[in-house]
Amino acid sequence: MMRWWPVVAAVLALSACGGAATTPAKTVSLRMTGAPNDARVTVDDQIVGSLDMVQARGVALPPGTHRVSVEAPGYFPFDKTVEAKEGEKSVRLEVKLVPVPD
Repeated sequence: MMRWWPVVAAVLALSACGGAATTPAKTVSLRMTGAPNDARVTVDDQIVGSLDMVQARGVALPPGTHRVSVEAPGYFPFDKTVEAKEGEKSVRLEVKLVPVPD
């Protein structure tokens, strides 16, 4: 039985991982530029950070359609639907929030 132990261990390891080796999901980088830097960026109703952080690092999006919102106090919000297509390197957005008039 001892010589079968490596085979049994390998089968148990694969079953714990879902049965087969998985490949990492392919993502598309959301890259943004714009102002104001402290505006809050939301993707698919989840806050991802400030606009300056997204400008510096980007956001990994799985392929598909995503809703991007950018908001800051005293500005009209920005909303856009983007399509992250598998195989694309990035999706780029330029955001310049418009101040709410007094």
